[in-house]
Amino acid sequence: MTIAAAAFCLGGILLFVGLAGAALLAQSGESGANGLFDAYIWRVTRFTLLQAGLSTGLSILFAIPVSRALARQAAFPGRIWLLRLMALPLGLPALVAALGLIEIWGRQGFLNKGLTALGLQQPISVYGLFGILLAHVFFNMPLAARLMLAGLERIPGEYWRTAANLGMGSLAIFRFVEWPAIRGLLPGIAGLVFMLCATSFTLVLTLGGGPAASTIEVAIYQALRFDFDPPRAIALSALQVVLTATLLLVLKFLAPSPEEGETSGRVIRRFDGLSRLSRFADGTWLAVALVFVGLPFIAIATSGLQADLRRLVGEPAFHRALATSAAIALPSAAISVAMAALMIRAQRLVLARRHRGMPARLFAGTVGASTSLILLVPPVVLGAGWFLLVRPLGDVARFAPFVVVAINALMALPFVHRVLAPAMATHAARTERLAASLGIAGLHRLRWIDWPSLRKPLLMALSFALALSLGDLGAVALFGSQDLATLPWLLYSRMGSYRTADAAGLALLLGLICLVLTMLGTAGEKPPEGRSA
Repeated sequence: MTIAAAAFCLGGILLFVGLAGAALLAQSGESGANGLFDAYIWRVTRFTLLQAGLSTGLSILFAIPVSRALARQAAFPGRIWLLRLMALPLGLPALVAALGLIEIWGRQGFLNKGLTALGLQQPISVYGLFGILLAHVFFNMPLAARLMLAGLERIPGEYWRTAANLGMGSLAIFRFVEWPAIRGLLPGIAGLVFMLCATSFTLVLTLGGGPAASTIEVAIYQALRFDFDPPRAIALSALQVVLTATLLLVLKFLAPSPEEGETSGRVIRRFDGLSRLSRFADGTWLAVALVFVGLPFIAIATSGLQADLRRLVGEPAFHRALATSAAIALPSAAISVAMAALMIRAQRLVLARRHRGMPARLFAGTVGASTSLILLVPPVVLGAGWFLLVRPLGDVARFAPFVVVAINALMALPFVHRVLAPAMATHAARTERLAASLGIAGLHRLRWIDWPSLRKPLLMALSFALALSLGDLGAVALFGSQDLATLPWLLYSRMGSYRTADAAGLALLLGLICLVLTMLGTAGEKPPEGRSA
């Protein structure tokens, strides 16, 4: 039953994407792929790989010490709020976050004003490669840190007691306990971050500074928006998929899967990180992360508080946009979490069979790859294709909400998969045989075994999917209207009409809503017992 449901989900994904691509190709009989490998595309491809590779490396290098500090110092005041702050970039529209970064790092930003006051003649330029890297690290370092933290928190408590009994120091603990857990997660995290950076559109368009800093995603947009050359857009999308899929395969074989240790399920107590040097090092990394992530939000909040928030909240347009955003985000998040859980479970069931043939291995590999590669299909391609498909059926506005829900669910699927897959693998390794030997299955297993262990990652995955859908502008950009106005669309329209005060106020309100969603994702988190602050 589970395998059949996963096969249905996989078929639905392939059909949804395939129909959109076919609709675009049907609009033009001319081949746009002949000029695919010109000098401009080669330059764009090189820059795409360069900025994505650098962004991924910087995000991972920054996330490792931050996640270790959060795992070691599990009881300091405000830890839960720092976790919630680090989840906020995921739900903010890229344009809002870019404006916050410009307020801090731009020519008239806080840092450049301070440098000018010190007499420096060459201020920091937030545009070009530096600005793109800065924005990508701002978005992806917190995501990588939270995923690594989840992996560190799944290390059995017996490991920490053994390390304490052996008198292992900080470096030894990192080498023999923490690094094996992080190393197994790195291919998935690095692949996800790389795909996000390679397919980045709004940030590159805003902070790129010109044609020299264009990516394949921008070239796809130009092929559809300005030239309306669907074959070229499809060919560029295929080039993007092939390049990134090749790198993902390389990453997959660079590190082994994380080993799941047996545990009795006791409360985890860490005995490292208590020395003054460890506390100082961890506190420094957490302070740097807090400043790096928090300053743009302070800039957004400062600008937002200058708006007439009471008037904005009382506007009927805000009420309609909030209701529309909720009506789209809730079903898309639920669909994404349900699809990811089914596909992860089905993949494990297929691979666990003693005698599995080539079709079974192919199915398992396709299920695993689909949750990642879907991120490489630009939302503008999906949206444009389905716009063309539903246009002959009548009023596009009637079908637009369903199309946007489907696109948002697919776009959230890689994030949800990265949260659920390690947790479900750990849970299955620890409970699968025991539950089978006791004959516990169905609703009883869900209630007494699965839900207590998977509640936290499920809530985190749901909050990620909700925040992503709520802050999405790409899918609704083609369908947005007075009848389908989400909060990001309302914000975008106010910016387009130069009502910057209203746009700043809406950005603040959207950030507060995302904060509430991150609180949902961290609901029930408590510091480990037995640790001093």
